[in-house]
Amino acid sequence: KNRAIGVSAKNQQITHANNTVSNFKRFHGRAFDDPFIQKEKESLSYDLVPMKNGGVGIKVMYMDEEHFFSVEQITAMLLTKLKETAETNLKKPVTDCVISVLGTAFDPFLGGRNFDEKLVDHFCAEIKAKYKLDPKSTIRALLRLYQECEKLKKLMSSNSTDIPLNIECFMNDRDVAGKMNRSQFEELCADLLQRIDVPLHSLMEQTQLKVEDVNAVEIVGGATRIPAVKEKIAKFFGKDVSTTLNADEAVARGCALQCAILSPAFKVREFSVTDAVPFPISLMWNTEADDTEGVHEVFSRNHAAPFSKVLTFYRKGPFELEAFYSDPNGVPYPETKIGRYVVQNVAAQKDAERSKVKVKVRVNTHGIFSVSTASMVEQVKAEENEALSVETEVVIVNQRPPENSVDKNIQQDNSDAGTQSQVQTDGQPTPQSPPSPEPPFEENKIPDAKKTNEKKSDQPPEAKKPKIKVKNVELPIEANLVWQLGKELLNMYIKTEGKMIMQDKLEKERNDAKNAVEEYVYEFRDKLSGPYEKFVCEEDLQRFSAFLTEVEDWLYEDGEDQAKQVYIDKLDELKKLGTPIEMRYQEAEERPRVLEELGHKLQHYAKIAGEYRDKDEKYIHIDESEMIEVEKCVKEMMEWMSNVMNAQTKMSPDQDPVVRAREIKAKLKELHNVCEPIVMQPKPNVDSPKEENPLNGPSLNTNEGIEEDKNNAEIPQQNGDCHPNAKNTMSMDLD
Repeated sequence: KNRAIGVSAKNQQITHANNTVSNFKRFHGRAFDDPFIQKEKESLSYDLVPMKNGGVGIKVMYMDEEHFFSVEQITAMLLTKLKETAETNLKKPVTDCVISVLGTAFDPFLGGRNFDEKLVDHFCAEIKAKYKLDPKSTIRALLRLYQECEKLKKLMSSNSTDIPLNIECFMNDRDVAGKMNRSQFEELCADLLQRIDVPLHSLMEQTQLKVEDVNAVEIVGGATRIPAVKEKIAKFFGKDVSTTLNADEAVARGCALQCAILSPAFKVREFSVTDAVPFPISLMWNTEADDTEGVHEVFSRNHAAPFSKVLTFYRKGPFELEAFYSDPNGVPYPETKIGRYVVQNVAAQKDAERSKVKVKVRVNTHGIFSVSTASMVEQVKAEENEALSVETEVVIVNQRPPENSVDKNIQQDNSDAGTQSQVQTDGQPTPQSPPSPEPPFEENKIPDAKKTNEKKSDQPPEAKKPKIKVKNVELPIEANLVWQLGKELLNMYIKTEGKMIMQDKLEKERNDAKNAVEEYVYEFRDKLSGPYEKFVCEEDLQRFSAFLTEVEDWLYEDGEDQAKQVYIDKLDELKKLGTPIEMRYQEAEERPRVLEELGHKLQHYAKIAGEYRDKDEKYIHIDESEMIEVEKCVKEMMEWMSNVMNAQTKMSPDQDPVVRAREIKAKLKELHNVCEPIVMQPKPNVDSPKEENPLNGPSLNTNEGIEEDKNNAEIPQQNGDCHPNAKNTMSMDLD
């Protein structure tokens, strides 16, 4: 009734083999009849089925019904679970994420799972020969063997001696055993180890680096723990590899860092990451002249991304562009087509000439290629006296594109002879791009008015050419992408996922209610023979214990799969018997503490009353009527406390208490409210008498009558300076 995703699903894989989906990432972008899918199908514990669009579907049982889910839906389920986990830990909603993909050079069919398969195939053959058992005939046995082989692989990474493999009750209640050491494992996987060099050579070739240019090599990923893999990489680079990063978490941490870089909510150190286009992308179209196909590579391998380019076409009507990967052998999928894009509403100019159409192609920050926009340049003849706006462009009427371009019907915007594109990122040319000479067919900006009015006197006046106003008209683009989900299908998937999320929530609440009943049964049974034992009489103990056993049996029989409310009602029945026992125990624990606190308070206020009667200066300012009220309250409270303590002493622990802790707390609060304001009254302030000065007494101003003789005050002399009034008696002869 609910979905288990992640670790919980992994733990149930053997018991629910046919309904647990794993290792489905490689199915994306492949048709059901793909040879790779057909080969993988043989080793899966679940069933694959073809979908209506030819893709791969997965058959599972959900809500006691058979369902077919696409690979995209299964992936969405996993991402939804990861989103939920992140939101739970971050305590805030998550709207964006970073997902890691394979890098510059890679082998998509080489990983830790391939080494596991080598071990599984080896031990399948050994078990079949030694025990006459075929593990591949039973999916549960095969999954157990996969788990044990994975453990064996990890042990061999840290031990070079023989490692045993033992599986109890493997098949037909028979135990199987085997062993292998690291040398045998490396010999068994020799062909896989040889494949490691291929992506390494490809990496150096694409980056145009030599081995000597590499200063350090850091390896991550679970399979890099295999000693033979480390040795192959170290031998290739001629230096020891570094393993300072956590091999399992390094990629996830890198994604987290990229999230922080992209998020405006975090401030991180300057760190630049430039994504690249892993596979070259080309465009193909039909020319109008001879119905031949034109092809142009718009993004080369490892081209920086995100990136945009603008292509210019000359057309009289709508036309179609087809995007595809230029190197079929370099793409790890049989389908190299990306999609078809139809540029609509293209029409000829009023003079029947072809229209200029600008098409913008882009690889966005997610690495997705698209024909993002298209616009048609319309030419409108301006009136003779009509002023042209700043944005208006002047073009030569009936000017045709150059004959020496790659294709007469296409050119890249601001290009040199129509072959070299001006690189733009988010609409801005890169500073590295040198300015290309302006071709004759490109639009020319309005010349300076002064320059246009200047004419050489020796040249005859030229005939005025008609001025043309140019405006851009946005054109709609119809995109038909390969393996893209249609809008209706996507909405259906979203709706289905929403229903399953709600069902998961309801099922979780139902399971929580069931677990609450089970937990109450086990917990209370233990306490009845422990701390609760003396708080229940023998008759109630026997009756309650029998009911607990009855509920326990019900949980594993008729109560195995009941509605949420049934479990809630069952828990209420248990609490009707258990709550009084639990209350007696809690009261016995808390009542002595609050009674002791009440006793201390009574002694405190009684002591203050005694000190008042002894004329203590601290309390002498309190009115006698108020102190009588304190004494009365203390006396009444002492009598009440003495009575309830005597009554409680006569009660047995398995009886309800005479007084509850909350009643004692109420009395304590009442005592505090009556006595505390009285005994804490501050003493009244007594003002000290002020000292008055005699009417005709002497003045206290000691400065009165004292004057400075400013005229006689000497001006201090500074170092080596003469007095300003002194005469200089020195004489000097000047030549």
